[in-house]
Amino acid sequence: MSNPRTPNTPHTPNTATPQSAKEPNARLSRRTALGGLAAGAGALALGGTAVVAAAPKPPAGFAKGGGTGPTPGAMTLFADPGFNFAGLLALGGAGMHASEVGEVLTIVNAINAAGLSEQTFSDTFRRWGDRLLAPPPSPDRSRQGHETPSQTRRFRSLRAAQYYAQSLFYVLGTDSPGDEEEVYRAGRRAWDTFAKLCTPPAVRARVPYGRTELPVWFFRPEGPEKPRPTVILTNGSDGQNVDMWTYGVSAALDRGWNALVYDGPGQGEMLFVHEMPFTTRWEQVVGPLVDWLDGRKDVDSGRIALTGLSMGGNLVARAAAFEHRLAAVVCQPGCVSPWLGFDAELREIVTPDKEETNRIWNEEVVPELTPQLAFTVKKRFEIFSREALRQARAGQVLTDLWTPAQVAIGLDITRVVPRIKAPTLVLDYEDEVFYPGQPQQMFDLLRAPKAYYKFTRATGAQLHCSPMAPQQHCELVFDWLAETLRK
Repeated sequence: MSNPRTPNTPHTPNTATPQSAKEPNARLSRRTALGGLAAGAGALALGGTAVVAAAPKPPAGFAKGGGTGPTPGAMTLFADPGFNFAGLLALGGAGMHASEVGEVLTIVNAINAAGLSEQTFSDTFRRWGDRLLAPPPSPDRSRQGHETPSQTRRFRSLRAAQYYAQSLFYVLGTDSPGDEEEVYRAGRRAWDTFAKLCTPPAVRARVPYGRTELPVWFFRPEGPEKPRPTVILTNGSDGQNVDMWTYGVSAALDRGWNALVYDGPGQGEMLFVHEMPFTTRWEQVVGPLVDWLDGRKDVDSGRIALTGLSMGGNLVARAAAFEHRLAAVVCQPGCVSPWLGFDAELREIVTPDKEETNRIWNEEVVPELTPQLAFTVKKRFEIFSREALRQARAGQVLTDLWTPAQVAIGLDITRVVPRIKAPTLVLDYEDEVFYPGQPQQMFDLLRAPKAYYKFTRATGAQLHCSPMAPQQHCELVFDWLAETLRK
């Protein structure tokens, strides 16, 4: 999942690159490009992060937001909308045991008191992750040093995974960007501990994918082993496994479903450890997962659903267009072209001419980037290029913009959405700032049985992926899946 930026005018799908930058009318000056980026408050973001050059003074305490700003009607934890979204996401996880309200608000207060920045945000959440993996305090001093009960360890580990995930998002903006893999591994250890302590424990496995393997976690409800409906939960461009618990695993288990969580290219272990960026052929990722599930006696092969959160709404639609064993698909939200999540000023830099694109980027744009925009660039492009990831960890802005941009451009699925055969639910959100208008566009393109639903401010479920209302989110999704897959 990603953090929001200042809303832009909805775009119509068009992945055609502009005329060559060698032509005078297509050339962007530094001032034009940077002006557009600044106006977008982190306009480089793919489902991006709102990083402003001069954020307003952090709020004193917590107040209900209002007006027509980036988070209308939402609680204001941080003055910056990107940081605020992250805080709301962490807070929203409390309903699924994936955070604690008091812990999150204490963390928020500490960050604001220290002065909001990528450094203070990442460091403070990371310390809380460390804290929760340590033995909890006990009123009985004689019990100090004894093993923590498994149920306590389980949910402390889940909350730790949440806080490490929040730290991970901003670590490239700190003075220790090379810690990215280390922070990921800390969160992963917390997640693995949680999964092992579930009842029954999650099944850990490796699913073949080309010349490598995808890590998977298969969660089963308590009760007799029998074929059950199963949901494959797909993350977005920035989410971690803990988000899949909040947006699906917990709800699936409560309803007697199995749930499969995995890291694909550009996500989790595949990105932060193996340095494998996103692929534009997500059906090649999902196909092996369906094969693996099909071989299990506790899976009803005729009732396998696929959901995608954030940019995952694009990935699962692509997969469903070619993988026809799926019984249902949910796009959360519908996204036909992630490239359009980048503002026009950046998209116009990228032309068919690789050499000229990179010349303009390195000579005219990069030298003028503020530290905040430089962080945004690093974060947004590490998922599309191994070289960009390595440069980001070294504290450098990528020098080859053109190559990762081609991956983002290649994620356009406008032409393949009509090929989807499975019943498809498309979600939308009031105040959706990443892909405005795209959920409706996807719905209109679908030729399969389809449904559309828009979450609104009226129930506190606005903003990309409803960060304040994951329970409402799961209620609607799983009610629809139950009806759609009913025998």
